[in-house]
Amino acid sequence: MDDNGSIFISAGDPSADFPGRNLIDELRRVCPGIDVFGLGGPLMQAAGLAPLAEHRQLAIMGFWEVAPRLFFFRGLLHRAAAAIAERRPRAIILIDYPGFNLRLAKRVRHLGIPIIYYVSPQVWAWGKRRLRTIKDNVNLMLVIFPFEETFYREHGVAARFTGHPIVDRFGSFPDKAACRAKVGVDETTRLIALLPGSRIQEVKRMLPVMVEAAQIMKRKMRGAAFVIAGVADIERGFYENIIGREDLAVSFGMTPEIIRGADLVITSSGTATIETAYFATPMVVIYKTGFVTYQIAKRLIALDVIGMVNIIAGKKVVPELIQAQANGPEIARQAMAILDDPERYARMMADLRDVRDKLGAGDAARQAVAAIMETVHIC
Repeated sequence: MDDNGSIFISAGDPSADFPGRNLIDELRRVCPGIDVFGLGGPLMQAAGLAPLAEHRQLAIMGFWEVAPRLFFFRGLLHRAAAAIAERRPRAIILIDYPGFNLRLAKRVRHLGIPIIYYVSPQVWAWGKRRLRTIKDNVNLMLVIFPFEETFYREHGVAARFTGHPIVDRFGSFPDKAACRAKVGVDETTRLIALLPGSRIQEVKRMLPVMVEAAQIMKRKMRGAAFVIAGVADIERGFYENIIGREDLAVSFGMTPEIIRGADLVITSSGTATIETAYFATPMVVIYKTGFVTYQIAKRLIALDVIGMVNIIAGKKVVPELIQAQANGPEIARQAMAILDDPERYARMMADLRDVRDKLGAGDAARQAVAAIMETVHIC
């Protein structure tokens, strides 16, 4: 079956759902009759993606953590490759999710269908071990950080900087006062946001130490408000079991408002750090993972910092607490040190605005689709 009226898209990570949705919307604006199938979250499915798997099954991170789901992912890889071979779409678009997507690229490369990668794997951090796979199997890298375009071109890979999708998402967002009002916190109250992540694994590791830090900070900051940014795919009861009897609010579907309205964000490492930087909200970044995953990762990562904010800035703008350092007392100490030092607080906000300026001017999906059209005629 030769299905030249379709595009295959694979986006397994929750953070890829928004850029994936925008990409589908733009593809359908340019090519109204195009069909889209593959892997993606609820926003992508609402935009018209026909899914090959339930999106909640896909959000797994870490080397050791994937092991129990190995047979599922092998089966999914086979199903995706078979669907591509049967339908022969005009293009294959892979969004982040490198553990799965790079294997899929290798599996289907022989079909001769153009493969475009949107939102690059962090090969510049992981000792470039995946660079050869990308060079051999990907026709075009569409990257969301400007330094990535230079990196790939220096290594012989066609690449285009499209700008970060976050600029489109938050370009006309309400101001801080409006966001605080929506969260239910007045302007005189210090608001601390806790962002433990978008996957159950992350929340299970990050939230307990965040709660401990909040306990310490509440004793020293009378009247401060703490809000946990919950995600829709995780039940409220899961958060409440970790919080216990602590008087901490969990708000769902309001993460941007919480970040924008906060005086300080304590966040897990990941996309949330870029969202926080966009609003120039000072932050503390924490990272905790399984022992085996961490031991493997620290031997592979070729950078001194892990937070994208610090990587983009080219210096340590915000503190990073990793593994054992990410404990309640240390998180509280670092957070209080920022809040209690007006000069440092102002300097951090200025540095974060500089990071925001490097994310592009917007229209990331439009630029991505324009670059795709230069590579393959999708309609």
